[in-house]
Amino acid sequence: MSAPLIVLVGPMGSGKSTVGALLAEQLGVAYRDTNADIVASEGREISDLFVEEGEPYFRELERAAVRNAVATHTGVLSLGGGAVLDDASRELLAGLPVVYLSMEVEEAVRRVGLNQARPLLAVNPRKQWRELMDARRHLYTEVARVVVATDERTPEEVAEAVLDALELKDV
Repeated sequence: MSAPLIVLVGPMGSGKSTVGALLAEQLGVAYRDTNADIVASEGREISDLFVEEGEPYFRELERAAVRNAVATHTGVLSLGGGAVLDDASRELLAGLPVVYLSMEVEEAVRRVGLNQARPLLAVNPRKQWRELMDARRHLYTEVARVVVATDERTPEEVAEAVLDALELKDV
């Protein structure tokens, strides 16, 4: 069975896309992001899908994107921040080298700010981010083999910490 070499999970703004691309480059493998897969297949941004179709519709697309990526991708894979909400997606991650990129609320606000492209943080981002994390933190931890804090670290430092944590330095 083929499987991703590394799967990155974590909240929006934790650096999954940036760190994932760096890891893929360092390891000489392909990089894939399930959010990018959804945007490519739907021809619309995720924020537009939320507004126009609703969150349940988006979560169904996300579930299919995760299932497809886990089954076919052998490089570095980043999942959308809410992908862990789905039971079936969490089951697919069991036994895989999943890394939870964690961060605290102040770091999240600094990185994400009041970005309207983040539909779940459109109003009162600090409060909404805390509520999202209260609902998701235990799920990120449940699926992760390791947790790497991203606060006050450059993407390069985070990538290095991921490689160390997964013992992939000499791959």
